Amino acid sequence: MDNEAREDFPVPAAPPTYWLTRFVILRLLGVIYAVAFLVAINQVVPLIGAQGLLPVTIYLKQISAMFGSDGAGFLRLPSLFWFWHSDTALLTVSWVGFILSLVVVAGFANALILGVLWFLYMSLVHVGQEWYGYGWEYLLIESGFLAIFLCPLLDLRPFPKREPPRPIIVLFRWLIFRVMLGAGLIKLRGDAVWRNATALYYHFETQPMPGPFSRWFHFLPHSVLKGGVWFNHLAEVVAPWFVFWPRLARHCAGVVIVIFQINIILSGNLSFLNWLTIVPALTCFDDGFWARLLPGWLVRKAEAAAAQAEVSRPMHTTAWAVTVLIALLSFRPAVNLLSSGQIMNTSYDPLDLVNTYGAFGTVGRERWNVVFEGTRDKTPDDHAHWKAYPYKGLPVALDKRPPQVAPYQLRLDWQMWFAAMSSHNEYPWTLNLVWKLLHNDAGAISLFADNPFPSKPPRYIRAVLYRYTFAKPGNPQGLWWHRERIGEWLPPLSANDPQLYGFLKSAGWIP
Repeated sequence: MDNEAREDFPVPAAPPTYWLTRFVILRLLGVIYAVAFLVAINQVVPLIGAQGLLPVTIYLKQISAMFGSDGAGFLRLPSLFWFWHSDTALLTVSWVGFILSLVVVAGFANALILGVLWFLYMSLVHVGQEWYGYGWEYLLIESGFLAIFLCPLLDLRPFPKREPPRPIIVLFRWLIFRVMLGAGLIKLRGDAVWRNATALYYHFETQPMPGPFSRWFHFLPHSVLKGGVWFNHLAEVVAPWFVFWPRLARHCAGVVIVIFQINIILSGNLSFLNWLTIVPALTCFDDGFWARLLPGWLVRKAEAAAAQAEVSRPMHTTAWAVTVLIALLSFRPAVNLLSSGQIMNTSYDPLDLVNTYGAFGTVGRERWNVVFEGTRDKTPDDHAHWKAYPYKGLPVALDKRPPQVAPYQLRLDWQMWFAAMSSHNEYPWTLNLVWKLLHNDAGAISLFADNPFPSKPPRYIRAVLYRYTFAKPGNPQGLWWHRERIGEWLPPLSANDPQLYGFLKSAGWIP
């Protein structure tokens, strides 16, 4: 009779588990943290160090004056650097973060390590000024915060005895929902080229940092490029709604989102944005999905951990407390998603726990590029012998193929992409950069690919605005770019220029 009952009333399928999902998420997050801290190791001192382009000491004084005290400034922009902000402090935080990131990549993570990583990186972002004013910085802080609660407090093992809390898995899905839908809606509400499906006619050429395959994408048939825009809308506007659905729909949404991100990775150099966007998308997949992709020995370790799992009441209580906190903080970002005046890449709380996201609401039709040039000649006119300072990523030489940079980020190059669409008045630190180039400052020079004046600094520096376009593949000159000079972005300046000296002194950038 019992056997018949078992045949008539089959046992319900077990709920999905996420041991392998947690394993994959933490490893990828560790890689991204490692890259982000490596960027800081190489660039943070010349950018915001004591002799940097935007010194952190001056910035913290301005924030303190704005809010009335250092304590009030700390509450608004929490950071370790309120207490210690020398070059040594910047590098110490960067190196500690990098080393701990490698520990996570190696497979060892707990809430304590992930909490330290989260606070160290937030400390950098909060004093990084415009160099760190990108949506992916907020996304890394938010993802890193949620990851803290995926793990036990102290157990470092890749497969600890504690199961990943389901509420945190759901919060990651809420994050990918906001990231994707925010990006999709900002496009539909923004530039008409997204609505008429012509955005990709321009995007690959005009994006901030073209990659090795960007030109190939740019010259695809227009019918293919239009199809790419519709796939963009599928991934950003349709797929997010299915991340909360039952297993099959959720898996399909996750696959679409991940494939979309990989396509963007191949077509440009958008820092670690797309690598990081994959992290919350991975919670669309459960262990049944990963068991078909990962090595058998890893799957067996996850199964063994699941079989020996122990319930941790404090861990689950904490997970639910975090869920309530995120729900309360989500009100304004959710309203922003629904608003016709939607804004992107904005934080509403001091810890950046729930943010708004979006990208490329407007697509440029032309590529502008500012090139810094120096000369040793006495007369700095167009007849002088000018030598260009080559960027590490942005185009300067016409015969140089765009390099693969991402997930690494060249922060000067990114800011100069924005600056090219404005005037130097909106980017006053460029005058500090010119001053440093006039003195062959090692830190400033390190932000470029090469120093055209290695033995003696130039007498004059100027910045010229050019319009760049992709050269068609297979051209006889072997060019990657064509360019047309638009005009001077900065006039020739020398170290003896009293106006330049006076401006830099008033800003506190020179004594």
